[in-house]
Amino acid sequence: MPNFHVGETVVHWNYGLGEVIKMDVQFIHDREMLCYVVKIHELTIWVAADDPNISSLRKPTPENQFTDLFAILKSDSEPLPQDRFDRKAYLTERMKDGRLASICRVIRDLISFGHEKKLNDNDKTTLERAERMLVNEWEFSLSVPRTQAHAEMMSLLKPA
Repeated sequence: MPNFHVGETVVHWNYGLGEVIKMDVQFIHDREMLCYVVKIHELTIWVAADDPNISSLRKPTPENQFTDLFAILKSDSEPLPQDRFDRKAYLTERMKDGRLASICRVIRDLISFGHEKKLNDNDKTTLERAERMLVNEWEFSLSVPRTQAHAEMMSLLKPA
């Protein structure tokens, strides 16, 4: 039974905030599968709905959980691996779980790392993606303009 319904806003772990626009049956690996068709900006993706335990979709973070996320952004950073390949693997793994708390930690730690060392292209791309995902969900869940969400995020990240 599907966990999400047509018209519902969802978050994909890799692409961010979108809307379930329909349910569809697709043949994947010679198997018929029920899929959510999700529209994320200009992108349309099909996500298997048959096994909700391994879904790459989740509901947006509720407004009342943002206080915990703000605390993560304000907290002391955790050190990132110095080796760029190790750092890329570490950050990719953290982003994969798709939870906003993990995304906040990635943002906080990359911002802090960037104060000590210059961010490489992968670091910058990861940071931009994480910030975009956080700000989009912040805007949706707290019903604030994107510019306000971004400004508030940046003020939380400033060292005390």
